[in-house]
Amino acid sequence: MEVVRRGLARWVRGRRIDAVDVLDPRSIRRHALGTEDFIGNLIGARVSDTVRRGKFLWLPLTGAPVALVAHLGMSGQLLVEDRAQPDEKHLKVRLRLSKAAGDASMPDELRFVDQRIFGGLFVTGMVPTSDGLPGGLGENPLPLVPVEAAHIARDPLDPAFSFEDFYRKLRARRTGVKRALLDQTLISGVGNIYADESLWAAKLHYARATDTLRRAEAVRLVDSCREVMTRALDAGGTSFDSLYVNVNGASGYFERSLNAYGREREPCRRCSALGLDSRIRRDIFMNRSSYTCPRCQPRPRSGRW
Repeated sequence: MEVVRRGLARWVRGRRIDAVDVLDPRSIRRHALGTEDFIGNLIGARVSDTVRRGKFLWLPLTGAPVALVAHLGMSGQLLVEDRAQPDEKHLKVRLRLSKAAGDASMPDELRFVDQRIFGGLFVTGMVPTSDGLPGGLGENPLPLVPVEAAHIARDPLDPAFSFEDFYRKLRARRTGVKRALLDQTLISGVGNIYADESLWAAKLHYARATDTLRRAEAVRLVDSCREVMTRALDAGGTSFDSLYVNVNGASGYFERSLNAYGREREPCRRCSALGLDSRIRRDIFMNRSSYTCPRCQPRPRSGRW
């Protein structure tokens, strides 16, 4: 989602929405007042920024404390296209944008494409953040967040992320550290893949109890999350599925750099560099998979999680 947000910032920030076509009302089902109200809130509005918190991405609109919010679900895509390009097979909503200042050749449509229709768009009001600081990741984000995203914690790349708040809440969780990383009310942006990669980098097992984490270990974990997420962004994200693309339809390639996730029975790169033979192990975890190195990420003796 951060890859998409950064792409949208380049193409849509500052532009006016001149026309809206809702081709499939199911994709705006979260907009309770219906299609006409959805369109009426957008026509003539100007996009002031592109902001993200967790999996919610929003475009604040000038003139009122409201935003166009996108949640991509499993297969949603936000694509920037020129109107001359043919419609995508699963195109659901089209926004016609004004010409970009200083560059009339820029694409003039923002398209929401969704094969499985799990995602959607809606317009909603925004509320102040609890700390009065910028609401999420963006160039000039307001201290506001959409009502539906207000419960989501900041992610490690957010300039307003507070390690002290995170560490205090982490120690109080009394659960396994990976469960905590996947809890969006504690920290957002860290999905299953990046959790495994961050835990590998921090040399922590996913079942380590949060109330036993020393401060230095928590610092190392947050630093690892930031490092992994930054490298993933530089690579355009992780695209195991062709549906995960940026706003220009290109897939990311961070999967080529993964150290733990998906590498069952392959040598641990860190151990191999030391001349040691240790193979990545796969465990079932929360109906998903967790990948660890048995040697440099030893399972805690208590085995509580």
